[in-house]
Amino acid sequence: MLLAVDVGNTNITLGVFKDGVLIGNFRLNTRIARTSDEYGIAIRNILYHNGIDHDRIKDCIIASVVPAVMHSLTSGIIKYFDTKPLIVAAGVKTGINIQTEVPSQIGADRIVDAAGAYELYGGPLIVIDFGTATTYDFVDEKGSFKYGVTAPGIRISAKALWEDAAKLPEVEITKPKTILARETISSMQAGLVYGQIGATEYIVKNMIKESGYENVKVVATGGLGKMISNETSVIDKYNPDLTLQGMRFIYEKQDRKKL
Repeated sequence: MLLAVDVGNTNITLGVFKDGVLIGNFRLNTRIARTSDEYGIAIRNILYHNGIDHDRIKDCIIASVVPAVMHSLTSGIIKYFDTKPLIVAAGVKTGINIQTEVPSQIGADRIVDAAGAYELYGGPLIVIDFGTATTYDFVDEKGSFKYGVTAPGIRISAKALWEDAAKLPEVEITKPKTILARETISSMQAGLVYGQIGATEYIVKNMIKESGYENVKVVATGGLGKMISNETSVIDKYNPDLTLQGMRFIYEKQDRKKL
């Protein structure tokens, strides 16, 4: 079985694949400092309590945007799973050709999202990841990563509101019944959710217009992606497991003898 580990700014998402099928999806908090032993034990315990035998994990792939956790995390996996993880980085075959001006600036999370979306849906397409940041990435019909837009994620925007405005409370991020809010909490929720919807529609429409492409598919992922996807017609498909699927596709493209 393959263990896929997506290290994001907020969460570490774990996916377990058996014969190409995702059989488990779990999360750890990225911001809790852990030793290699704590990572190894935590992951083994999560698998155990979900009926997955850790001894059957024979391979591992990691995509990370948080360098600070990588030493402890990779050491823990090596020690407790007896396998050396493949790290998504320069030199790893992904199926995606980065054609931006500075390819090294494209995060591993965006590369695996692009790889997953292109493998599943083909191109041209725009991949939106509603994570800590909201990213919009354009992949053409040949699998070339050509353009990207980076915006504050909805949680970043919410945090800015209640931390920087003294009288605004912390609120649940959910869509209110109407945009015509009549009190503070629903007014904040309306601004956050409908603001994200509006930004998404504007960015997607103008990326397609300026790219010169037609029939561009738009695929979304990320924790809050489903809520936004349900409220706009510019998103064609929401896939919550897109990042993990992309990591599986990338792992399968490698020469196993060299791993």
